Amino acid sequence: MTALAKPEDERITFVLGGARSGKSHFAESFVASLPRPWVYVATAEAHDDEMAARIAEHQARREAGWQTIEAPHELAEAIRAAPKGAIVLVDCLTLWLSNIMHVPFDIDRAMGQLEQALHMRENATVLVSNEVGLGLVPETPLGRAFRDAQGHLNQRIAAIASRVFLVVAGQPLVVKRST
Repeated sequence: MTALAKPEDERITFVLGGARSGKSHFAESFVASLPRPWVYVATAEAHDDEMAARIAEHQARREAGWQTIEAPHELAEAIRAAPKGAIVLVDCLTLWLSNIMHVPFDIDRAMGQLEQALHMRENATVLVSNEVGLGLVPETPLGRAFRDAQGHLNQRIAAIASRVFLVVAGQPLVVKRST
């Protein structure tokens, strides 16, 4: 944890889950229950037709009123650029981490910048991420490095969040809730 990130920040909610667990839908519903304005920070890039369809599905599911910021690499900057009074939803940290692992980024530094940007926000931020540590050990060194970095990132964000949910089969389970 960085010196700027205080434990259990009341403004941070973290939503974890496996692929197609319903985590994004839960996070979107959670944000939509809060007062507007809402900002969707999208980290996905459509490198193929299948990913373009997934992105379109997410866009179609959101009701009118969302502002979207595309941030496949510069996530901390996108969070800082969000309007001060807005509720920010970041979907998802897993794609962001994958994106920055394929370009020359200092991953630990990028994680620290993300924590700093979250700490500086005055309003709520909801972050979505995959829980990748429950599956098989990846076969390749890059796959294992990604799994390890994702686990580290998830632990860092969970440490500073006041609420952590794990979504399984569309059902949110409370992992952490500040008292």
